[in-house]
Parts: sequence; structure tokens; C-alpha cells
Amino acid sequence: FGLENIMIKKILVLFKIAKKLAQSDIIKIISKFHEVPKIIKFFSYLLSFSFSNPRKTQNKNINEEDKLCKSIQEMGTTFIKLGQFLSTRPDIIGHEISKQLEKLQDKLPPFPTEEAKKIIKKELGENNYNSLINISEPVAAASIAQVHKAQINDEGTIKDIAIKILRPNIKNIFNEEIDALMLLAFIIEGTLKKTKRLKLVEVVFLLKEITNLETDLRFEAAAANEFLENTKNDFGFVVPKIFWNYTNENVLTLEWIEGISIREKEELEKRNINTKKLATEIIQHFLRHAIRDGFFHADMHQGNLFVNENGEIIPIDFGIMGRLDKLNKRYLAEILFGFVKRDYKKVAEVHLIAGLVPKNVSVDEFAQALRSIGEPIFGQSVKDISGGNLLKQLFEITEKFNMQTQPQLLLLQKTMVVVEGVARKLNPETNIWETSRPVLENWLKETKDPINSLNETIQNTSEVIKRLPELPEIMDKANQALTYFASGQIPQNSNSFMALNEKKSEMLTLRNHTVIGLLLLVILGLLVF
Repeated sequence: FGLENIMIKKILVLFKIAKKLAQSDIIKIISKFHEVPKIIKFFSYLLSFSFSNPRKTQNKNINEEDKLCKSIQEMGTTFIKLGQFLSTRPDIIGHEISKQLEKLQDKLPPFPTEEAKKIIKKELGENNYNSLINISEPVAAASIAQVHKAQINDEGTIKDIAIKILRPNIKNIFNEEIDALMLLAFIIEGTLKKTKRLKLVEVVFLLKEITNLETDLRFEAAAANEFLENTKNDFGFVVPKIFWNYTNENVLTLEWIEGISIREKEELEKRNINTKKLATEIIQHFLRHAIRDGFFHADMHQGNLFVNENGEIIPIDFGIMGRLDKLNKRYLAEILFGFVKRDYKKVAEVHLIAGLVPKNVSVDEFAQALRSIGEPIFGQSVKDISGGNLLKQLFEITEKFNMQTQPQLLLLQKTMVVVEGVARKLNPETNIWETSRPVLENWLKETKDPINSLNETIQNTSEVIKRLPELPEIMDKANQALTYFASGQIPQNSNSFMALNEKKSEMLTLRNHTVIGLLLLVILGLLVF
């Protein structure tokens, strides 16, 4: 009986989702880029039919890209997150749609301030709530949380703070919808054999893991705190302070930031802030965090970067952070510096010493392959050279030499492309290599002789790996989910892989009932809605 209840609940959620999809422009837009099966078009036509509240024909004048993004935003949190995640997976949805989804904005109307105040009081307790001054109306609202400005008496000083609050019941809503989507993916995989290679169930499960991480604000608080400790002596870079007494799973409180969005180039120039210098600094800070600390902001798009009146860069939103171990830090610095110096043999040797390619690979052949990536770069104009694209090409070449791609480096490569994009908007002539050179040179000098210390680094890394189980479970799980995000796959020896297999077994039991139930529900829906 319990199984039937689960089935009915999932079918109802799935039906609501299918109706939302059918009444949007998504099927029509996707069919312009991919052939949509006739059965899906047929069900979409049936589900889009409604006796009451017929769909208004709006936005006739907007382009397909904006229509797609608008349709996804109207469908709420689960689809916004799915759209953002799929924008990083052109292997599944194709480059055209992936490119369009990159412009998807994570915005939703705010929930009422009175409700926000009730949540703060419940989560932080009456005493802490009463010590807050002037809680404002929402200043920003996204699909998972919204932000309010307030003030706090911090040891006799009144300070402005930002309070980030999860949307009410967001975890339950998201998990119900994502479980229903997983069941739909499972049915599609079982029905259309061609879709098997896309691993749709794994993709949806991966999204669930990552978003559940985002809906525990303790992860973000811990990441922001670590980032602050690492960068507190970095001139020109300021991370907001966390107020731990006012932070828990559902509420995050941090220092309020007064600044101009880095996307407002004209406003920055009006205030005499040197945007060319800013472009250089953003790349150098990012590289410094990656190769010095092994901990970097992995979502450094324009909306997450502000500049204060002193010209200091202030990042916000620490939900997605990247981490590199000692071996990967060394590897990154060596290969980038090797390319800067055009010393391809050195880069090849680093790969072999680190055990990143098999020992039977010829150093000279590998160096020649690396040269094929590096040399064309030096013939290009400055504004067209991309370190992020270099890493992408490098991973493609190394695959041919049986190198095991490191997921952390993939996340870094994705972030590097974004950071370069931000820098180039501030200064189109930014020279990525000249900007990177001093950071790489300084770090390699500080860590002594690169090749010799690399062997020592490998030994240290194995010690770090041995100690991993001692980390608190909460941070270990965060690291795991972000690694999955970078690689787009779930390792077979992980707890998540076991959880995924349990889900598949459950869905296998439900599948036959569901197909019949869906058909009945479509007929019922047409009569009722």
C-alpha cells in the first residue's frame, strides 16, 4: 500500500510538471534544434489543452533565447536549477541550447518580509531575533533563498549585515519535483534506447546532490569563512565576515557589502576606479587562490563580484567553491608556467613525474602534442588568447595519452573561462599570459625547485588522502558533490553511487504502474483542469 501511495504522489507531481512543460514554449523551441519524438509532441499537445485559464500568447516579439529562459524561470526553482546545470552539459542538450541556457537568470519574486521575520525568529531564537535592528524588505530574491539587509550591535558597534534566508519548504518542493523528474528520466531511458548513452537518471540525481548542498547554508558559511582566512592578507580583495551566532542550516548572516557590480564598467570609471587594473587583478587573485591555497571561488561571474569605493574586489555567494590538493596545485602552476615559457618538454615531464600519464608514454611525443596546443596561441592577438580554453584543449590531448582527467581541474577550467570573460569586459586587451606570469613565477620560487619538490608533493598528497575520513562529514560531503559537479559523473565507489542504485531499484518497481497511471491521469487531467 505504501508503494502505491508513493507512486500516486510521484505521478501527480510528474503530471503537474508535464503540464507546466507543455504550456511553456520549451518543446517548440527544442524542436528547432533537435528532433522531438512524435509521442512527446502528442502528449505535450494533450497536456497543454485547458478549459479554464487558457494560455495567453505573450512575448511574441522576444527571441527564442529569451523565450526559453523565460519559460524555465516561470516553472520555478527545480527548472531554474536544471537549466543552469544543463548549460554546463552540451554533451546532453547540444551546444546551441547550452549556449542559450547560459543566460538563464536565477530570479524569482520574493516571499513576504513578515514570513521572513517568522523564519528568522524560529531558526535563530527569540533573543537573537530581538537583537536585530531594522530588518529591510528583500533586496535580492533567487530560486532557493532571498536576502534582507539589517543591523546588529557587534561589541558596541552598529554594523550593517546581510541575512540570507531559504525559501519556505524549498527543500521538500525541490526534492519532490526532482524525484518525479528522475522517474520520468528512468521511463524515457527505458522507452527510447537511444537516450541510454545520455545517462539522464544520473544527470538528474547529480543535480539533486548539488542543490541539496546549496540548501544547507552551513556549507556556504564554512566555505566563506575558509575563503576569508585564506585571503585576509590579500591586498585589494575582501571577503565578507560570517556572523556564526546568526547562522544555521536555513539562515546565513554575513557582513553587508557596499559596492558597485563589476558589470557596471561606466559607473566604475565615473568613480575613478581603474578598470584595466581591475581586469588584471581579478585574474591574478583567482590564480593565487587556486595555486597558493588550493581553494577558489568557482562561480565568479559578474553578478557575484562587487567593487568598493577603494577599488577592492568583493566576492559574494560562496555556494560553489573549488578545491585542489597539493599535487593538482603543483600540476596547474607547472603546466601554465610551462606554456608561458613555451617549454613543452618540461610540461610533458611534469605530467610523467606526477603519474598523470602512463610511464610508457614517450616524453618527446607528448611534448610535440603539447606544442600543437601552445604554438597557435602565440600567433593570436592578445584578446583572443584564453587560458581556460588552453586547459580544455590540454585535457582533450591528454585523454589520447590515457591521462585520467581530474574533476577538480575541470571545475577550475570552467571557472577560468568565466573569470577571463569578466576581465575582458573590463579591458578587452587584457593579456592573460602576461597577467598570469608574476603569480606563477612567485609561487614556483617560493616552493623551491619545481621538479624535485614535485616528488615530495606526491607523497604529501597521499598522506592528505589518508586523512580525508577524519574531516567532518558535512565538509566531506560538500567536496564530494562539487567534484561530481566538475566531472559530470558519479564515481562507482561513492556513497552517492549506492544511493543512486537504490533509487533505480525503487523506480524499476514503480515503472510499470506509472506508465498506466500516467495515461489515466492525462485523461483525468483533461476532464478536470
